[in-house]
Amino acid sequence: MSLHTPLCDRLGIEHPVVQAPIGSVSTPDLAAAVSNAGGLGTLAVTWRDFDRTRAAVDAVRERTDDPFAVNLVLDDAARERPTEEHLDVCLDAGAPLVSFSFGDPEPYVERVHESGADVLATVGSADEARAAVEAGVDVVVAQGWEAGGHVQSDVATMALVPRVADATPDDVPVVAAGGIADGRGLAAALALGADGGWLGTRFVATEEADAHERYREAVVDGAADETVRGTPFPRGWPEQPHRTLESQATERWIAAGRPPLDERPDADAVVAETGDGESLRRYVDLPPLAGVEGSVEELPHYAGQSVGGVDEVAHANTVVAELVAEATDAVETLRAVRGPGGS
Repeated sequence: MSLHTPLCDRLGIEHPVVQAPIGSVSTPDLAAAVSNAGGLGTLAVTWRDFDRTRAAVDAVRERTDDPFAVNLVLDDAARERPTEEHLDVCLDAGAPLVSFSFGDPEPYVERVHESGADVLATVGSADEARAAVEAGVDVVVAQGWEAGGHVQSDVATMALVPRVADATPDDVPVVAAGGIADGRGLAAALALGADGGWLGTRFVATEEADAHERYREAVVDGAADETVRGTPFPRGWPEQPHRTLESQATERWIAAGRPPLDERPDADAVVAETGDGESLRRYVDLPPLAGVEGSVEELPHYAGQSVGGVDEVAHANTVVAELVAEATDAVETLRAVRGPGGS
């Protein structure tokens, strides 16, 4: 049985599996591995300068001939470089797909299409989905509130996806994001009306991700009820809600009444250092990457409620293969339950 969906046709991929950008943890190796396995790999570039963005896109292209995407965050509070110029860098480097999130993609859709690339846009409501379709995007990503990292919805995936699917025309595929860790979750997303699944937390725990070893271990050991959604790590992207694993840092913040950054007396303390020697102050929005030294547990361990379904660190191609196999089994089981009269 095939899991081929309209998303596969639209993006030219084999399986309806999309690796979420996962911020600084994403790498060319990860994006290429997912794409080579038949899914869609994604490279987060918002926080890379233009030279590093160009080099990262080149690195993915060297590793795969299959489609991949770059992601740009549109929120002015998060980005450090003009989106127009950053987008041009991505397209000139040969990115075949562009994903936009946390903002209105309309000003950039025509430029992407002129380059021959397609546009994915993440939304948090049916109204945002309608606006994205009107703007001309090719794929809509419906992100539920149980997702990890920064979150732009207050509605759970199970409630959100059907409404987004109803709000979009048949020729615009919908991808479900938030709460998906295995093939059963992917199959459930398809049942809700989505054409594919968007997974972030699962791909943090892969060999190709740039996550610190202790971060990956925490994801493997984490449980669904051990995440916090709010603004405990606002330094770098203030006021944008995010979901992380519980930690001493989140416990202190909650115990203090969830104060803003300027009301936290310990906020200026340096807690870690990057491999390049950059000092990281408490409550920074940067997750612990490989090479970070110091109090790694003080940095945000971004993870969604799907974390309870992540049992091991694996190679990205293995993750894709297992997702597809499990989803196929789940769909076949449901067909059997419906009986021979089902369609």
